[in-house]
Amino acid sequence: MVAKAKSKKNAENINSRLALVMKSGKYTLGFKTVLKSLRSGKSKLVIICNNCPPLRKSEIEYYAMLAKTGVHHFAGNNVELGTSCGKFYRVSCLSITDPGDSDIIKSTSE
Repeated sequence: MVAKAKSKKNAENINSRLALVMKSGKYTLGFKTVLKSLRSGKSKLVIICNNCPPLRKSEIEYYAMLAKTGVHHFAGNNVELGTSCGKFYRVSCLSITDPGDSDIIKSTSE
């Protein structure tokens, strides 16, 4: 019971921080643009949904490890990640290049 409440609060925390990034920061949505931002070294944090294909997920993690960028595994699927980004379509992964007013990079590294 307590663990479930804590995980729900953590998910709401990520969702609210993600909404703030969408308003005030810079980001890229999608696999191709995430890889481009990782290769160019602009990415600060990468968020991957839980139903992203394993090969794609491992490729993103590998590029993030080379770029020394943090990776956060989102608790929901790609529909929920798209909804928390404020979009009406599915988002499998996103890269945050500028967090704006949000402190999402510090909070996900904990």
